[in-house]
Amino acid sequence: MDWRAFAEHMAELARHLLAQGSTQETLDAIAERGVELLDGCDAAGVLALRKGRAVTLASCGDLVEASDRLQGELGEGPCFDAARRTNGERLFRITDMTKPQPQWPRFAPAARDLGVGSMMGFLLYTRDDDFGALNLYSTRPGAFTPEMETAGWLLASHAAVALASARTVDQLEHALDTRHAIGEAMGILRERHHLSEEEAFDVLRRISQTHNVKLREVAQSIRARAVPER
Repeated sequence: MDWRAFAEHMAELARHLLAQGSTQETLDAIAERGVELLDGCDAAGVLALRKGRAVTLASCGDLVEASDRLQGELGEGPCFDAARRTNGERLFRITDMTKPQPQWPRFAPAARDLGVGSMMGFLLYTRDDDFGALNLYSTRPGAFTPEMETAGWLLASHAAVALASARTVDQLEHALDTRHAIGEAMGILRERHHLSEEEAFDVLRRISQTHNVKLREVAQSIRARAVPER
């Protein structure tokens, strides 16, 4: 591998990932670039485990969703093992899936039937009982060498940083949208019922508590009902 060229690709990738407009766009870009940048990689995807349920967050290539679904249905597989490890090891590399894999007695033969020849995975994040992993697939056994593992780890490191940044931006945008919605709803209540700012907020809060609805949803409902009257 030409590591100088790969480093240049990584620098460009970092800029590309940070330029994405949303978390989903970042995830999609991570999967697409995995296939583009890593020799022998035929498919790539980001798998999340949420409350015990496997969810494909992004995919590039036909193998991804089928493999994710298998691991979720069987409750076993390399991604699950990577998330459960406590020794700091957050990656796996299966050099030849056509050979017996006794640690995954049900997943391995099913993955072979899908056409998986070799596979690598890297944990992107863990949070409580949830995790996200970047998984790379090849239809050819032996495609992922120790050198390719290093390249994949570099890609995953860039992806993890970009994903954390995207999630933070989304959270900030969500917070700003919530603040704007509440402020506008308070303005509507103040104008319509001649309330002070504190009184208007108390009205929103009481509705939220009484009906067990998030404050933002109460504010959006008030805004929506006010639109035809304007």
